[in-house]
Amino acid sequence: MIDTSLIFYLLGTYILTSIPFGYIVGKFFGKDITREGSGNIGATNVARTIGKGAGLLVLVLDAAKGYIPVHYAFDFFFYNQKAVMLVAITAIIGHCFSIFMGFKGGKGVATGFGVLIALSPLSALIVFLFWLGVFLTSGYVSLASILASSISWVVMYYIEKDLYISFAALIISLIIVIKHSSNIERLLKGSENRFLYKK
Repeated sequence: MIDTSLIFYLLGTYILTSIPFGYIVGKFFGKDITREGSGNIGATNVARTIGKGAGLLVLVLDAAKGYIPVHYAFDFFFYNQKAVMLVAITAIIGHCFSIFMGFKGGKGVATGFGVLIALSPLSALIVFLFWLGVFLTSGYVSLASILASSISWVVMYYIEKDLYISFAALIISLIIVIKHSSNIERLLKGSENRFLYKK
């Protein structure tokens, strides 16, 4: 039997996470962020093209829209891990393939981190510290994001010992890595832009 409450919750999650905060903030500053810098609506491109304050705002908003539906899903579905898993995956799909952006979107790092916090705060902290270490060492946001997302599901399983939410973290990490395919190409070619330690 189809759980209609879950269907409506997933639909609401998709619509919420489809809200392109990077694009909205860009418009507030009189810029079309899709035509600036890398053209991505994520916090990094907003920070580069508009300013770090605007980038931080987008980071917080994107993380929040990932956190909120997953956090409340635990209570709403009485800790049904299967339902929470579907909500978590839907959250990242909404951000990366937004209905408001012609099924395009950001690369999922901030929203994925918000989802990770809701699923397992300790796992999120470990992954963030790993991300920070790679970022401060290399200066590349993309490299830090790719590597941190790649280990997130392993950390999740080690901490939580839950197959469903670990699977959600795995799917989220795969989407994030795929969305970074152009960054991976530039990293391999040595042409990726550093956020720190610019020449």
